[in-house]
Amino acid sequence: MPRIDRDPGVLGGRTAKMAQFVEATEIILALADDDELRDAVVTLAVHAGIAASDVICPRRLGYYWQSGNHHEAIEHVRRADSGSAGHLTTLLSLKTRAGYGHDSISATNVARSVRAMQHLAAAARAA
Repeated sequence: MPRIDRDPGVLGGRTAKMAQFVEATEIILALADDDELRDAVVTLAVHAGIAASDVICPRRLGYYWQSGNHHEAIEHVRRADSGSAGHLTTLLSLKTRAGYGHDSISATNVARSVRAMQHLAAAARAA
């Protein structure tokens, strides 16, 4: 997979995507009934966390690695910010179930995903 170096356009674009997904997650949480839209909230949190990781890595490592392999993404985040790797792991573990599963995500997993998203977004802003 290609190595993407610290490009201002990429960093700006991924930062903007992160902010959009975080804001959309927060809006839905504020407006939806507790049982409504859980899968959408988790899916947005996952995308926010992935975008945040795409900001953390280039800022701390000078590059990020574009790959569909989640384990590789987690390892790159671990190298850039070891405290954030567990949060990305949490989000990626919920991605398929929230986006493609037939049953609804639990309220506990919604809360876990939102906490993970918030941590990654804060780490990206601080990087």
